[in-house]
Amino acid sequence: MPAFVSMLLAALAVSGSVGQEEYRQRRAKLRQALPNALIVLKAAEDLSWDPRNQLLAEPNFFYLTGWSEPGAVLMILPESSQPSEILFLPPRNERKERYEGRRAAPADPQVEKHTGFSAVLNADLWEAELRRHAGLVEKIYSVSHNGAMEEVKRVLGSREVWDAGPAIARLRMVKSPAEVALLERAIQVSIEGHLAAWKRARAGLHEFQLSASITSVFLERGCERHAYRPVIASGPNSVILHYGWIRRRMDKGDLLLMDVGAECGSYAADITRTIPVSGRFSARQRELYGIVLGAQKAAIAAARPGQTLGSGGTLTQIAKQYMDSHGKDAKGEGLGKYFIHGIGHHVGLEVHDAWTPGEPLAPGMVITIEPGLYLPGEGIGIRIEDMVLITENGAKLLSGALPREASEIEKRLLK
Repeated sequence: MPAFVSMLLAALAVSGSVGQEEYRQRRAKLRQALPNALIVLKAAEDLSWDPRNQLLAEPNFFYLTGWSEPGAVLMILPESSQPSEILFLPPRNERKERYEGRRAAPADPQVEKHTGFSAVLNADLWEAELRRHAGLVEKIYSVSHNGAMEEVKRVLGSREVWDAGPAIARLRMVKSPAEVALLERAIQVSIEGHLAAWKRARAGLHEFQLSASITSVFLERGCERHAYRPVIASGPNSVILHYGWIRRRMDKGDLLLMDVGAECGSYAADITRTIPVSGRFSARQRELYGIVLGAQKAAIAAARPGQTLGSGGTLTQIAKQYMDSHGKDAKGEGLGKYFIHGIGHHVGLEVHDAWTPGEPLAPGMVITIEPGLYLPGEGIGIRIEDMVLITENGAKLLSGALPREASEIEKRLLK
């Protein structure tokens, strides 16, 4: 196989089982949502010169194209236009290629076949094409990610540019069967990572040692990276929601909160469990754990089309009401005030995936349900987080293979 074909296929491989036809359908849906418009999106900026930066795809661009290489530009035009969509790729740069390897270029043979676009042009031409087509449409759209909208405004001067972000978010919120399959893959690997840490956890080890075990599983199973900075928080660190130092030595009697998920095939998982380092919960730890688990079960049971997320959403209120009615703090007051974040968020190409605030849940959406209690005065933080798929009549638990009952966790830790 020619080198350029191998390289192109490798670039597209991150899309997993989401094929070119699905990407075309997504672009067609966006065109329908924003009729008689010209839409411009830019891929991620090329930061390969800085070794501190990872080469991460811009999620909206990737969602519509499956293309992860930096420097590209996407232009979507009305269906009546010929062509109705154009992918612009940077030209070859032999000096850069000596440092970073060969990338796709518009002059490559069969580039149209491997990108899924009938029109692939040099990225140097996108501004001229934008000016040429702008007068033929009612509206111009872009997104604010990575400065794309500002670039379009610069090119067009006084022409108003509208935000395509909400329309793209509505598409991204509902997952296709191919996306759900990729999410399930990320969930499975994440569960394996959690269990590897459970097997190793004990007093005297440091948090970073468990992080190493989890990372090893993710990479050995062929996933690209952590979907987000892992939270591995023992003892007093468990009350810090996004604790990220991962340095403390674990002690006997500690709780260990691990919020860890893999990114596989560009799709994220997000799972949290709280376990006792010594293998058994204390009486108070078990009591509070049971309340958090009960709140999670109540929220999952209520999750269905029409419900809402966010700190003021219906599922958050259900969880808080459960906490208030099932336990007290050291002062005899309800526990709901110690649940200090929303019940969950959408998950997909990003761990906190695109969504439109206040949008009710609908079939095909994948969200987290993650109640937590954080009591600094007692040095106890407990969060239980699972991913669920909203169905026509309720919700399907996707990450239930990782034990969450206190007795099951103890059994797994002590065996």
